[in-house]
Amino acid sequence: MPRRTPHHDLFDKLRTPSRLTGFLKTASVCVLIAGLLSPLAQTAAVAATASNDYCGGQCSDVLPPGENGNATLAQILLNQAFGTQPDHAEDQLGLYSGLAKGYSTLTDAKINTFFNDASFGVASDQVASTEKPAGRTDVTIVRDKKAGVPHITGTTRYGTEFGAGYAAAEDRLWLMDVFRHVGRGQLTTFAGGAAANQGLEQEFYRNAPYTEADLQAQIDNAVAKNGARGQQALADADAYLDGINSYIDASDSGRYFPGEYVLTGHKDSITNAGTIDHFKITDLVALASVIGTLFGSGGGGEVNNAISLIDAQAKYGVEQGTKVWEAFRERNDPEAVLTVHNGESFPYAAKPADAQGEALPDAGSVTQEPLVYDRTGSAATAGATGASATAAKATLSSAKRGMSNALVVSGKYTASGHPIAVFGPQTGYFAPQLLMLQEIQGPGISARGASFAGLSMYVELGRGQDYSWSATTSGQDIIDTYAVELCQDDYHYLYHGTCTAMDKVEQANAWKPTTADGTAAGSYTMRVWRTKYGPVEYRATVGGKKVAYTTLRSSYLHEADSIIGFQMLNDPGYIKGPQDFQSAAQHINYTFNWFYADSQHTAYYNSGDNPVRASGVDAEFPVWAQAAYEWRNWDPATNTADYTPASAHPNSIDQDYYISWNNKQAKNYTTASWGDGSVHRGNLLEDRVKKLVAAGGVTRSALVKAMADAALTDLRAEDVLPELLQVINSSTVTDSTAAAAVSKLQAWVTAGGKRTETSAGSKTYADADAIRILDAWWPLLVKAEFEPGLGSDLYTAFTGNLSIDEAPSAGHGPTGSHAGSSFQYGWWSYVDKDIRAVLGESVQGGLGQTYCGGGSLGSCRDILLSTLKQAAGLTAAQVYPGDDQCSAGDQWCADSIVQRTLGGIKHGKISWQNRPTFQQVVEYTSHR
Repeated sequence: MPRRTPHHDLFDKLRTPSRLTGFLKTASVCVLIAGLLSPLAQTAAVAATASNDYCGGQCSDVLPPGENGNATLAQILLNQAFGTQPDHAEDQLGLYSGLAKGYSTLTDAKINTFFNDASFGVASDQVASTEKPAGRTDVTIVRDKKAGVPHITGTTRYGTEFGAGYAAAEDRLWLMDVFRHVGRGQLTTFAGGAAANQGLEQEFYRNAPYTEADLQAQIDNAVAKNGARGQQALADADAYLDGINSYIDASDSGRYFPGEYVLTGHKDSITNAGTIDHFKITDLVALASVIGTLFGSGGGGEVNNAISLIDAQAKYGVEQGTKVWEAFRERNDPEAVLTVHNGESFPYAAKPADAQGEALPDAGSVTQEPLVYDRTGSAATAGATGASATAAKATLSSAKRGMSNALVVSGKYTASGHPIAVFGPQTGYFAPQLLMLQEIQGPGISARGASFAGLSMYVELGRGQDYSWSATTSGQDIIDTYAVELCQDDYHYLYHGTCTAMDKVEQANAWKPTTADGTAAGSYTMRVWRTKYGPVEYRATVGGKKVAYTTLRSSYLHEADSIIGFQMLNDPGYIKGPQDFQSAAQHINYTFNWFYADSQHTAYYNSGDNPVRASGVDAEFPVWAQAAYEWRNWDPATNTADYTPASAHPNSIDQDYYISWNNKQAKNYTTASWGDGSVHRGNLLEDRVKKLVAAGGVTRSALVKAMADAALTDLRAEDVLPELLQVINSSTVTDSTAAAAVSKLQAWVTAGGKRTETSAGSKTYADADAIRILDAWWPLLVKAEFEPGLGSDLYTAFTGNLSIDEAPSAGHGPTGSHAGSSFQYGWWSYVDKDIRAVLGESVQGGLGQTYCGGGSLGSCRDILLSTLKQAAGLTAAQVYPGDDQCSAGDQWCADSIVQRTLGGIKHGKISWQNRPTFQQVVEYTSHR
């Protein structure tokens, strides 16, 4: 059975339901499995060459749970019944999780105890299998024994890309199929009507309500405007699709296709009736829209910003209310940690001196535009409507899934004199993983690394022959909200003085129960009203006039444009140094921070099509949909405009070091999400790397240690809790309950503020009581500190702009629970600035007034003590109430990382770490 197949809380109902689990316990499972097993076809092992590798064995990577994301029906049944794992389905999970307790004694020699060797090629004694896909003579796929990574070597460009598509389908066919349906808003029809599936397809359909013609036009435009490279990209995509479809045909006729097709009713396990649809080029655009929306589309939230500004002005008056709002917005906080820290300024989206064209809603007039209509059956349940509300909130917020981190040190400060980088994207944890590993060697392509499944015609994050690159989400604002004035009725608007009809786009979905998803039959229609200024998201009145608020994203209708940048990054003939890397990154229109390292240089570039806004427009708030306030030279037919030049994007070559954890990029460069203040998770990296650089002699293991140490640290404990304890200890604590809590918290701070097991596999935290107390205390103290001064309405509005906490167990945070990524969004900067002000310390960019106890040290201390006592009295079961993964009171489990099932194979939980999902450790020894 040539390669194997495959579901996230987002598709949770796609998991095998209890009735199937019971079925698997019967003896008949053995008979069924025996009938489904087929032999694995292999040919003689052939090793790939590695003469083009300049890393000297010092490139490593890891991507849990494992390379193999396909499983036949037999393998799914074995996994469900006995926990058996298909080959290479989770063999990187142990490597990854082991670093949490193994990093303290790490040496360079031990790095590949926790990572894969990412050298090019496969040693002859490490070749597990070799195949010529579809019998082709121009491409070979070699898989290694350790991880089963496909090493694709082609003698023609077509053959190389055909092999990349074939290998992608071998490893991720089911996942690719799931996400092409997500991108088209058709997930429930394909995979089942679970509430989570409904919510997921709604989230993406709001952002990208494309027709088939829209998807094709994006391909045509990307090709047309990029000359020879555009034509090559189209040829590569066609070859890649041919490879995918060749595997579909082979696996269908050979009956080793992913078992989920049977469990979801698309194939019959006995007769083989049913079809697996071939992939087409518009599917790639649908896939790209999902990934771009998830990780590379900064902005939005203007209506929420307007609502909180109105509340602030209602409480304090216009002038003072605006000052209070700006203080909490922290759009250019002087204490924020920066990636480009040499003082260079890159002004973008700054507050204008005299704002023009603002269209703030009348108080209380805003209503969210409905997306779902005509609900029937299970689509009308409370769970379904709740999923819709959650999806809408995620879509319309500026708090995007900013994840990923990077630590890059110049060779001037390393032991070898060569730069070192430890970096990767934090894309969540799924089974199978959204990303897949591969090596591609062919004419004009030479790279190894990770790519999103279904978009792996090029390596998207990884290494070339003598350089490596990676990215973090940046989040600068490329989304604006326009107020279109209505005319005639609610579905016509004024465009340049002419009453114009909105464009109605609909997607009707229906589902019925399957073995994988027992959700009762149901249906609904998603309906989006589109204008030239983008889809309608809200309705309101402005000065009594009825308006629709629309969102316009610069990457809207341009989901395929970034393919050229990735093509360049894979081309050894193009990338020969840091300037070439920056040039390639300039061709990526999504919002990312890109990092680079070779044997001599490091570099950084912030990508994205940043629109040039009209003079006086404040990107934070809605503006009138009028010619005077449109993006400069904006063409609504193609959604193109003038964009800020490359030199205006934060960029750098050979800075002493770079860190990024979705923090502020550079001085005066405003990001769309709230929270870039004095305390940010980027500080966890900044403090550690800065210390290493100051000492000099940095090694790969030292930089990995810095990352791993930050990955286990509670940001609140390291950067805010000491100040809180300082206020409390300003007088002797006489209450025994409070004193005991203070003692535990202080001991935890002294020990480093880590959330780590007592020993590997103990599933019990060291300092468990202190962690429980802080988890319970934080929301109580924030509310008690700020709500009295702000008032209930404004406090609530600000919590809508920025959630107060994102501890690992905080399922209410933007990233959800069991997702690893933590401490990006929260009120730690506000607490830090306010408490320092109470203590009489110097604060740059303060909140304008002190909130804790009205600025009185004694009153503030009383507030902290009373909330601390309340928190200390809460039991573990109250603090960690349990969910579908954990029992109430299980602290370790509440924090744990879950590989959310996107298919039929399940994996065990691992201890919490706050680190990239795919991660590279690189130090090149030479250069071409």
